[in-house]
Amino acid sequence: MSSMVKDETAPSARPRLPGMPVHVGVIMDGNGRWAARRGLPRIEGHRRGVEALRETVRAAIGFGLSYLTVYSFSMENWNRPVEEVADLMGLLKRFIRDDLNDLDKSGVKVKVIGARDNLKADIRALLEEAENLTKANTRLTLIVAFNYGSRQEIAAAARSLAQQAAAGLIEASDIDETLLARHLDTAGIPDPDLIIRTSGEQRLSNFLMWQAAYSEFVFLPMHWPDFDRQAFSAALAEFSARERRFGGVTGQYRNGKLLAGVTKT
Repeated sequence: MSSMVKDETAPSARPRLPGMPVHVGVIMDGNGRWAARRGLPRIEGHRRGVEALRETVRAAIGFGLSYLTVYSFSMENWNRPVEEVADLMGLLKRFIRDDLNDLDKSGVKVKVIGARDNLKADIRALLEEAENLTKANTRLTLIVAFNYGSRQEIAAAARSLAQQAAAGLIEASDIDETLLARHLDTAGIPDPDLIIRTSGEQRLSNFLMWQAAYSEFVFLPMHWPDFDRQAFSAALAEFSARERRFGGVTGQYRNGKLLAGVTKT
């Protein structure tokens, strides 16, 4: 039994504070390097990364966040050694089997984005089970980007729109950014306000590239297994100290919203 349910997830957990993000995306990077520095096999880094994920979900609930998206397995990760890919799939299975009930009890809704057509049947079944069991929950939406690539997501949306146009269901002139966004895996989910990446790398690596148009970024030198509630809190504090202008000028926005009586320039 996991320890997903702790004080942070109790009914008295505080609501989201002013200036806090609604949606945080996390690129969980550095498991292998964490293990290498300690002379451990890469799988041990991934195991410790799962522990960091558990703590991050608990913290997200405690901070009052509404959405947390984690980049768990990219399409490019299939290029890793076969043994490592098998280990990662095994960790996913164990995480769902060990933590799903606790996530559900904590009020967490699980949504999985990414391609599923090339996944094994048992993996697809587990992902569907996680979504179906938790679909009525509203406390935190945990979006798991698994077998995900942003370029591929955008291309799939474009293909869908092209097919609709060819079938006469829509006109080419109907296609705009709003319509395209409705065909992304993240349709109905607000864009991330903040994206955190660990391990010192400063790039998106094919993660939420469309959705991150106006996201703030915090890059941390620590590897993912070392990410904890304190590091999460510090990243949120840095976010809350920034002014987001969304292409406007200083003073037009507060907490990500255009102030009353102010027009975009």
